[in-house]
Amino acid sequence: MDRASHRSRVSRCGVLGLGERTGSDRGVSEMRQNVISVSGGKDSTALLLLAIERETENLSAVFADTGNEHPTTYEFVRYLEAETGVAIRWVRADFTDRINNKAEYIRNHWADDGVADEKIKRALETLKPTGNPFLDLCIWKGRPPSTKARFCTSELKVIPMTEQVLMPLTDAGHEVYSWQGVRRDESRARAELNELDEVGGGLFNYRPILDWTVADVFAMHKKHGIEPNPLYRQGMGRVGCMPCINCRKDELLEISKRFPEELERIAEWERIILNASKRDGASFFRSKYRGTTIQSAVEWSKTSRGGQELDLFRSFDEPNQCESAYGLCE
Repeated sequence: MDRASHRSRVSRCGVLGLGERTGSDRGVSEMRQNVISVSGGKDSTALLLLAIERETENLSAVFADTGNEHPTTYEFVRYLEAETGVAIRWVRADFTDRINNKAEYIRNHWADDGVADEKIKRALETLKPTGNPFLDLCIWKGRPPSTKARFCTSELKVIPMTEQVLMPLTDAGHEVYSWQGVRRDESRARAELNELDEVGGGLFNYRPILDWTVADVFAMHKKHGIEPNPLYRQGMGRVGCMPCINCRKDELLEISKRFPEELERIAEWERIILNASKRDGASFFRSKYRGTTIQSAVEWSKTSRGGQELDLFRSFDEPNQCESAYGLCE
């Protein structure tokens, strides 16, 4: 199968299960494989615990490492594996070939497009795989993902999990249920999802906690004696990428106070991505309100509503030892 056909097939196995119902295009075995997507966040943890509680057979778990996670999340995934006894396989995307192909394109075409020699030289010096999936994705794309171009989820999670885990199982003739920890109250798009979608080729997307609330999720943790990811008690409303391109203003401020080293890393990444790009900006949070760098976004996070005036209380107030958007400190 050529790469274009391969990636077309992979795209049908998206995380939101938007593929049309096609029916199995070949026979599947009677042995169903249940694969849990684990992110280190609250919902996927509750999902794994639910599967264990149901004594689900042929159960396996997969963690897609984006390369942009806080060390606490990596520690939590290992903790979850030890506490539940379910082995969690780690997968990573690899952009080596695509970066090398882009470098070749730049050598052959950028000069014809009027790009300055110095910029071409700088890009070619930068276009080398680092081994970090998130950074390599941005080097290849020439930009970070954004709220309007969220290619990170597909490229760093859906595709590597599908290529490395799900497709080998379906190719071997298994019926595969891909368990996904998404809930309707997270977004308007997720509110429209079905609990079960048939993708085709023996693959199904299964979302058994679709109608759960946040309270239900943490209740499942408590029921099984599993502590939530510690980041939820450190001001983080979401877990998965540090920072996520969708993080809130207050959350970005918390990150700047608690984990400044993570933002220093992002600032260095912005410099690298800019050197590999035709664009004049490579910010994770670029907007007219937040500026064009991670540092300017952090300064914006210190302002009062409207983003015009510095809020001294927000800027200099020390973070609480425990702070949770979900009442975990009560």
